Amino acid sequence: MKIRSLVSLIIAVVAVFVLCAGGLGGLLGGGTAAGSCLPIYVPSASSTTASPPRMPGVWPAIGEWDGEQVTNAAAIVTTGAQLGVPARGWVIAVATAMQESTLRNLPGGDRDSVGLFQQRPSQGWGTPAQLQDPVYAAGRFYAKLLTLRGWQTMPLAEAAQAVQISAYPDAYAKWESPATELVTAIAETAGLPTGGLAGCGAVGPWTQPVLAPVGSGFRSSDRPGHDGVDLSAPRGTVIRAASAGTVRTVRCDAAHASTGAPWGCDRDGDPVLTRGCGWYVDIDHAGGLLTRYCHMDQPPLVTVGQQVAVGQPLGVVGSTGHSSGPHLHFEVHVSGDASEAGAIDPMPFMAAQDAPLGTTGR
Repeated sequence: MKIRSLVSLIIAVVAVFVLCAGGLGGLLGGGTAAGSCLPIYVPSASSTTASPPRMPGVWPAIGEWDGEQVTNAAAIVTTGAQLGVPARGWVIAVATAMQESTLRNLPGGDRDSVGLFQQRPSQGWGTPAQLQDPVYAAGRFYAKLLTLRGWQTMPLAEAAQAVQISAYPDAYAKWESPATELVTAIAETAGLPTGGLAGCGAVGPWTQPVLAPVGSGFRSSDRPGHDGVDLSAPRGTVIRAASAGTVRTVRCDAAHASTGAPWGCDRDGDPVLTRGCGWYVDIDHAGGLLTRYCHMDQPPLVTVGQQVAVGQPLGVVGSTGHSSGPHLHFEVHVSGDASEAGAIDPMPFMAAQDAPLGTTGR
């Protein structure tokens, strides 16, 4: 069977999954899912082609990505658009290819891995020649992605790992912000909608910063000075802005508990030897509200003064500062007061915003 025929078959199969996923998403979301979380185009089962997005003849470099890499990313994005995959899927696919091949169409790799996604013929992805066709490889990636229940609200690394089954499952998370930026630039050039690129979890004015079990609570009897709650997410989990606002603070806050000398945020902290929030971000919101996100693993993805949208990635979970292991320490403050005097219990506050903290989300 020729590659063109195989790609047509993939389009028909993916169309069924997209239609089902879109319908289930509307039902499970109780009618609150954003329109951008639904398919932008669903080919009919009898159709073998779709009108392609408008494309430049030659893709220029965008940021750190050269023309060859951007061209490969554009093939992934436009394939997703033609298959009717929601925009969030384009970001997941491009981030995966960034990790697997740095957006190079590689002729080989680990064992028999081939192409942009380093898919393996021995695992049934296709022949080596097929997997070096970016459209075919992207189609196979999307076909597997769309079989995953709830993939649009999964952390990016979790969704990518469920498709790829990589030995380094956390590695995909670091590419979410670069992939979102590159996909946005490609989509705007190609005239494709850019809504929903950050995911479908943030359907209201507030959303959970991570979906994870709640550990230590707010000012409990054993930790009366604990001005937030700890969310036990694994290292590398993407932390998202709980609501739209303006970034007030981005800094490393980690010092030796005994001397006050800098500990640094280039390594994990310690629950006894270290004090401070580690890498953290403060965001000012409407009505004098402020949210704080502590113990990030790496320098945050945002800068002071930047406007952020609800659900926008801020950084990834780590264990810098006064910390005994990877988690997100999350605080809510009122009256614009970033001190302990302004802190309130995030649990009832977030529940009142229809964004309860915990593993199940809404």
